[in-house]
Amino acid sequence: MTLGNNLFKARKKKGLSQEEVAEKLGVSRQTVSKWETDETVPDILQSKKLSTLYGLSLDELIEFDIGVKEIEDAIDKTSEEVSDKIDWTKMWSRKYPVLATYENTVETKSYALRLAELLDEMKKEYGYSELDALLVLKDILAKVWKSRKK
Repeated sequence: MTLGNNLFKARKKKGLSQEEVAEKLGVSRQTVSKWETDETVPDILQSKKLSTLYGLSLDELIEFDIGVKEIEDAIDKTSEEVSDKIDWTKMWSRKYPVLATYENTVETKSYALRLAELLDEMKKEYGYSELDALLVLKDILAKVWKSRKK
């Protein structure tokens, strides 16, 4: 994805026209158009103004992915109460069907016991709450999985 495409998507997500962006930044609409079509690139000061206008860091603006941003926004807006009501296994099983069926084939008791031991160990060693220990272990597991994908 190009910077121009990122700028276009970020502008659209904010519901702004090229004219409105141009007016706020003190440039012409044609300049905004050239940025969005990769004909030219904004200088660092204009880039900073764009990131502020779009509510993104410079890094986010450069790597803007509307799908990722929407997910991040949804997570930020989801309260603990709402999150507790969601059957996450059911939701993720839409994408990963194994989550809907593994309990019929995998003996989960032995895995659950070992994981409970790891949780208890982490809580004791680092003073984490139950939830914090679970989140840290989940993150470690995700990192192990990513390292194996390479």
